[in-house]
Parts: sequence; structure tokens; C-alpha cells
Amino acid sequence: MIHHLDVTRSVLDYVREHTLREDPVLTGLRDATAAMTERAMQLYPEEGELLAMLVRLTGARRTLEVGVFTGYSTLCTARALPPGGRVVALDVSEEFTAIARRFWARAGVADRIDLRLGEASAELRRMLGRGEAGTYDFAFLDADKNNYPAYWELLLALVRPGGLLVIDNTLWAGKVADPAQQDPDTAGVRALNELIARDERVESVMLPFADGVTLVRVR
Repeated sequence: MIHHLDVTRSVLDYVREHTLREDPVLTGLRDATAAMTERAMQLYPEEGELLAMLVRLTGARRTLEVGVFTGYSTLCTARALPPGGRVVALDVSEEFTAIARRFWARAGVADRIDLRLGEASAELRRMLGRGEAGTYDFAFLDADKNNYPAYWELLLALVRPGGLLVIDNTLWAGKVADPAQQDPDTAGVRALNELIARDERVESVMLPFADGVTLVRVR
């Protein structure tokens, strides 16, 4: 049996040295976030590059993001969109997204991002009520983990057949594989993983990458 490689600090540094192509705006945003108490919520930069590549590969024009924080993933997605493409980005924090807005403007992509502040599930339901079901090409979920199962059906309804959902933190530091871990966040991620595994409407792959990234294609 071939075992997975342990991604040590030196291996991660090697990966970033050989693949990461951050420009000063992305690096500046990552540095600004690293100085914050909540820095653990920051997306890994290699995940940002994966998101951008997936957006380009799928030709996505209408994308949706639940959970923005300081906007690194949103910036990566917005830059990857074709002319006329747009990101609808949902978050609850005016404080964190103020940082995001500053760097989006610096990168020249603020006009591609429709930031909506408020409870995400309520906004997703409003979007469905406005007739937006099946109109999004791509969605990225990286929000409050205890509500992951609630977001699942809403996002699945909004993404078109053949579209792609990307879900972050699906291994949750390995806690999902430990039955002793029953806190609300772990339980939420574990419940979503079970939903996806049983859902015949989709095909999926869970990658042991970063903190676990699941790619879901709507059939």
C-alpha cells in the first residue's frame, strides 16, 4: 500500500516555491491577514490558485461564494473570470470584508464582486425566490462549519447541472475521522460529508489537500 506523503513545513515550502505565483496584491492581503487574531481562517494560497484554475477550466462566468473573510479566495476567483463574469460573495462581517474591499480595489476587480452582508442562508433563499435556481456555474463554500449541511441544499439548487461546487475544510484538521470529536463545527462538517457521499445528484472527490477540499459536480 502506498501511503500519503506527510506535508511537512519543508514540503509545503517546496510546493509554494515551485507553483505559487502570488503578485504583490495577493501577498499584501495574505500578510495583512496574518497579522490578525483570526488569521487561522485565512485560505491557503495554493487553494487560491486551485480555485482560479478551476474557474478558468470550467469557463465559469457566474460564481457564488459563501464565506469571504478578508477576501483572498474572492480575489482569486474574480481575477480568473472572463470579461463580464461576476462573483456574488456572502459574509456577515463588515470589519473583515472592509479589508477585502480595499484589496479588491487595489487589484482592479471590485466591479466584478457583488458583496452582500448578512446571514448567508437567508440570502441564498432569497436568490432562489428571485428565480436564480440553476444559474450559477461555480460555488465556493468556506463559512461557519456548523451550518454546512444547511448550505448544501441551497447551493445545490443554485448551481446549474454540470456546474461545480468547491467546499473547504472537509477534513477539519482530521477531526471528522475521530468519533470522540462531537463539537458543533466538526459535527457540521461530518454531516455534510455524509450528505455528499450519499447524494446521487452529484459526483464528488474529496482531496486530502490543505484542510480537505471537496469538489462536487452537479449531474
